[in-house]
Amino acid sequence: MSDEAAVAPSDVGEVPSARAIRRYTAHAGNARGGANLGSVLSDVYYAVIAVGVGVLVALGAARTLRLEVHPASHVVTGWALDLSTLVAVVLVAGAGALLSVAGRLGPVGAGGAEAAWWLGLPVDRRGLLRPASLRLPVVAGLVGGVLVAVLDAGLLAESGSTVSRVAVAAAFVAAAVVLVAAAAQTTGTARRTLALTGDLVAVTALAAAAVLLVTDVQVPPPAPGWVVVAVLAVLVVGLGVLVDRRLAHIPERSLRESGSVAAQAVGAVVSLDSRELGRALTDGALPSARRRVSRLRTARGAASALVTADLVVLRRSTRHLVQLLVAALVPAIVVVVPQLASPFGVLLAVLVSGYVAASATGEGARRAEMAPVLDRLLPLEAKTVRRLRMVVPGAAMLVWSLLAFAAVGLWADRLVGWLALAVAATPVWAAAAVRAAYRSAPDWSGPLVSTPMGALPGGVAAVLARGPDVVVLGLLPVWIAILVGRTGPVFLAAQALFSVIAVLVASSIETRPLMERIMDAQENPPEKSGARR
Repeated sequence: MSDEAAVAPSDVGEVPSARAIRRYTAHAGNARGGANLGSVLSDVYYAVIAVGVGVLVALGAARTLRLEVHPASHVVTGWALDLSTLVAVVLVAGAGALLSVAGRLGPVGAGGAEAAWWLGLPVDRRGLLRPASLRLPVVAGLVGGVLVAVLDAGLLAESGSTVSRVAVAAAFVAAAVVLVAAAAQTTGTARRTLALTGDLVAVTALAAAAVLLVTDVQVPPPAPGWVVVAVLAVLVVGLGVLVDRRLAHIPERSLRESGSVAAQAVGAVVSLDSRELGRALTDGALPSARRRVSRLRTARGAASALVTADLVVLRRSTRHLVQLLVAALVPAIVVVVPQLASPFGVLLAVLVSGYVAASATGEGARRAEMAPVLDRLLPLEAKTVRRLRMVVPGAAMLVWSLLAFAAVGLWADRLVGWLALAVAATPVWAAAAVRAAYRSAPDWSGPLVSTPMGALPGGVAAVLARGPDVVVLGLLPVWIAILVGRTGPVFLAAQALFSVIAVLVASSIETRPLMERIMDAQENPPEKSGARR
């Protein structure tokens, strides 16, 4: 039988439209997913409740930080930054951060089955990519509007009409920023360029804050009128039309890479893995090839090779270097804002910005936890490896601590004592970074617990707390010193002791929580020597 006779004759139909292909793909996915209208409405209900509770908590925290009458003893002499100026700086820095994230994600992409099937079809690519091009601008607009509304209502205590105008304007600006990144992607601009541009905008905003502080120039609170909001709406629509018309010009390689990064980031968020999310955002903007190769001259042995590898990873990650710089300036900004420079505000600024900076220094340990090739090859004990992983975070956090605690010292009028406390607290930050990097993933094979955020595995809170728990408990002397506004030999000795304990805890290779180990020891007590007679 010939090959022609083996094939049944049939008529070739018309090529379906892009919309029909999208609807067929969505229908097939929904049919295999097992979701129905009731489950979708339930998820939406829980999401709205969770967002509402989060907004109320954020408003309460913002109003707690903002003091109506501030004691003069808590204001740095000769320096003051108005709260409205700080909010304006935060908004500009947030726009830069959004541009950086959009550049790292694509923002237009097609990953997985969509990239394998859609991109090769002889249909209009604009129709296939139109939902993907609108997804991120809509999400950015919603999140940006809510966050700016919380800032405006919580810190500036504006009226309801003003907050509504600011929120709508912020939503349009956030959507416009993402659409600008999408328009740049259609011209073939590399994601690394967009990410670096966003990082530069964020750093420039903080530099502008320093200039405004020195020149004593105040920026009025944002209060756009409805005319400005209408202009922003027209701008967003124009950018959307421009991006839609140029969707077919996006290279196929860019679409596949962006879709892969976005899928990796979404999977990390769903699985509550912040390490995987950081890798997705970092690797998405790394160059494919480097023009300069480091000779690694500091690698003279097993221990120095490990430290050198961590140093190279940190040096090559622009995102983490910017994260370190921004986090170092947060305490300095807080202590010069009269409405925020309270003991509670300064303490919150030190703890949050400190942990953000410490997490930026632990990229080498996080990569080693994912692929422990170097850890396995070097003739070093596991505990020794983890202690060596604290060297680079410790060195970076020493510089950060000196800068941050210098601002706290000026705020408390005791500079030398606070600098000494900064040195004593440095090992805690390094221990927290390494402990968070080597934490185990949540056990999704066990029983799940129903929460407003969906079904989560039991014990997920204990897993996510590995790292922040060292900061909370290891810096108790710093807590007390900031709240009372002074330091001394007792605080230094206590902090040194707590730092030693933090290093020992982070060096442990035990992955089980403390309560689980205690219960296991009670259920299976060790046998005594005379029990086997």
